Amino acid sequence: MSFTLTHRLFLSPPQRTHLRFTFKPHTLKPIVSSPSKPSYRPIVSSLSHNSEHLSVTQAKPRWENMLSTAASLYPLYVTVGGVVACFKPSAFAWFVERGPSSYSFSLGLIMLAMGLTLELKDLLNLFTQRPLSILFGCVAQYTIMPTFAMIISKTLGLSPSLSVGLILLGCCPGGAASTVVTFIARGDVSLSTVMTVCTTLGAVILTPLLTMVLAGTYVSIDAIGLSISTLQVVVAPVLIGSYLQSTFPLVVKMITPFAPLFAVLLSSLLACSVFSGNVVRFNSSIGNASLVSDASLVSRLQSLLSGGVGAVILSVMLLHFTGFFVGYISATICRFREAERRAISIEVGMQNSSLGVVLATTHFTSPVVALPPAMSAVIMNIMGSSLGFFWRQISGSKQELEDQE
Repeated sequence: MSFTLTHRLFLSPPQRTHLRFTFKPHTLKPIVSSPSKPSYRPIVSSLSHNSEHLSVTQAKPRWENMLSTAASLYPLYVTVGGVVACFKPSAFAWFVERGPSSYSFSLGLIMLAMGLTLELKDLLNLFTQRPLSILFGCVAQYTIMPTFAMIISKTLGLSPSLSVGLILLGCCPGGAASTVVTFIARGDVSLSTVMTVCTTLGAVILTPLLTMVLAGTYVSIDAIGLSISTLQVVVAPVLIGSYLQSTFPLVVKMITPFAPLFAVLLSSLLACSVFSGNVVRFNSSIGNASLVSDASLVSRLQSLLSGGVGAVILSVMLLHFTGFFVGYISATICRFREAERRAISIEVGMQNSSLGVVLATTHFTSPVVALPPAMSAVIMNIMGSSLGFFWRQISGSKQELEDQE
């Protein structure tokens, strides 16, 4: 016979610790655990009669949960911004006029915020534990998307500038939003995070090289210039952020809760600004649909889709759909767990469109090259979020058993 005694210990308000003692008739050895720092608020889980360890989880303040929730609404921000860019492109004129310097600076800040939230030591430990799934996901990222980007551009007969933009998009690394979508889909979030970091670091060499090989038949590609730009605006900020995280942990700890939301809002501004800048240039019918105030919403949408931009929308949708589908099928063939399949599928299908926008505006004379990456920021997040919510709804007992294993 055993009984349980619950004791509640109050620290400095509003902090609270719950301690549970377990007793048996022949022993009287309470297990007491007190926090080492009064700033923490540990929550102690219940113990059964045969428990040996005390499980402690850290509770986040409500304002941090609110910031995390706001950051997870990235698909909503970029969708609303895309609609505004279609029908009132002048709303982003203040940012477009300062491009491409404003684009590069914004992307650098986005990647710096990403680096502040990374602990490379933990990522390296995870890489040593699961090298096969991480390596497979990275290879799939840089083979599936570039190959199908070239196939789709040739099949739809896109113009040389649009073909280069679509191929450049396919050669970009995985986007940071894939981690949010993987979480929604109940996939392997750790695998998604490591894949994003690895493909981002590899983009210094692979993105310029693949773009030169696949798009070199359309225009002359400055692979060295692309590599230097990728290093400056992507890799260097991530490494600097990670260094600051390990060198000044207290300062970074104060900034970290705001970093995801800051990166999300800045990424939405970047993509929608470039998209708005290309709306009027790309097709006169789009400009008329956006500027004529007496036209109905249906008429504007019909004018928008009937122009050449309709082919861009179709090509971007096909590219991301192919990435999601082929990524999942290939992971299934290789017999990865369901959570890993979802993470690989989402990571392959979702690109760092902001990098594509910066490289297109910096190294190509035609502004149309930046249209597929800018359009991707809107379409990709709608498709990815829809897929994530679909997988979340169909998660069954098989998924739960595999997660427990």
